[in-house]
Amino acid sequence: MSIFIAILGLAFLIIVHECGHFFASLAVGLRPRRFYIGFPPAIAKTTRNGIEYALGAIPLGGFVTIPGMHRPIPHDAERRFSHAVEDAPTLGGSVDRVKRALEGDLVAAQGAVDEFDEALATHTVSPAARASAEKGVTELRDALGPDAYWKAPTWKRLVAIGAGPAANILLTIVLFTFLFMTVAGQATRAIASVAPELQAGTPSPAQAIGLQAGDRIVAINARPVQADEIAQTIGDSGGKALTLTIVRNGEEQKVGPVSAQLVDGRYRLGFSLDGEGLGFIPAVGRAVEVTGIVSKEIVKSLGRLLTGEGRDEVSSPIGITRASSDAVERGADSYLWVLGLISLSLALLNLLPLLPLDGGHILFTLVEGARGRFVRREIYERVSMVGLALVLLLFFVGLSNDIGKLS
Repeated sequence: MSIFIAILGLAFLIIVHECGHFFASLAVGLRPRRFYIGFPPAIAKTTRNGIEYALGAIPLGGFVTIPGMHRPIPHDAERRFSHAVEDAPTLGGSVDRVKRALEGDLVAAQGAVDEFDEALATHTVSPAARASAEKGVTELRDALGPDAYWKAPTWKRLVAIGAGPAANILLTIVLFTFLFMTVAGQATRAIASVAPELQAGTPSPAQAIGLQAGDRIVAINARPVQADEIAQTIGDSGGKALTLTIVRNGEEQKVGPVSAQLVDGRYRLGFSLDGEGLGFIPAVGRAVEVTGIVSKEIVKSLGRLLTGEGRDEVSSPIGITRASSDAVERGADSYLWVLGLISLSLALLNLLPLLPLDGGHILFTLVEGARGRFVRREIYERVSMVGLALVLLLFFVGLSNDIGKLS
């Protein structure tokens, strides 16, 4: 059940991301043509108001198709119409007129595409050739239409593309705000839970001295402590023996001494403290602050990959699902924290300046806006191949890490 919930959570993050693109595109007049959760082939689909909504069979992401991402070129017609010309050579003249028009006069190209479409209807071609040609007609009409992405002002293109990562960042802030308003706003001195182990096969120090949920810590080594001092005092102990003064069932008693264990670079006893919620405004401020802190750490980890370090910090969807599943088993609060972190990671990954990621489209949009002219399609395609190779490399690095952990 926990794995199923984890998968649903990842699917939800993808939906949020694509909804960002979808609704932002509608808002600026770039009407999308398709909204997919998952990748084709479609398991189920429906069309409403000219937009195809579908659930794909490959659950590794999703996409929104915005018409006319690039200025159409003659190769677009060649690629889609060539099989129809092979079956019906007399269509060659219509295709040539489309290709010539795409080299310069795009107004004439609209008429040439319509002419080809009419000619196609009167010729006998194979089903595969017809399907390819009809798809080409649709693509060219979209690219030549008034709501084509490549024709839009720079700011509209940036809004449409940037809204996907922005939606995930906003979701992170919403989740963190909720948690800071409920259980994570500020710590109390009351123990919420005690970990059985911090290291495999060894009881946690807190477990060893008999700490229990509900105990209230009032002093460490006879020095009174406030809630925000407890973790720091234990962390600074350097592994030296600690004696805790607690209140249990209204009675004060001492437990210990015990030495904290070094785990992930910090000394810990193995318990968590109850939290009190903040008000809405302080919770939002704290959520934004934590989102910024975590974003810096994620960017640093990506930067370490460039120097050959940090390879073990990369995870694939398998590892992400496993971490989400573990968080589900620890409780709703832990799961929401992890979901917020994954949402933020998804946003920052998509903002990498690599095509076909959102960050790559943002970079090229800014370059084209500054130059006042479009980048040649060949450059787009070459950069996309490099970007795709890097993204696949990250995926396989993460996959090898996750397989190693599972084994």
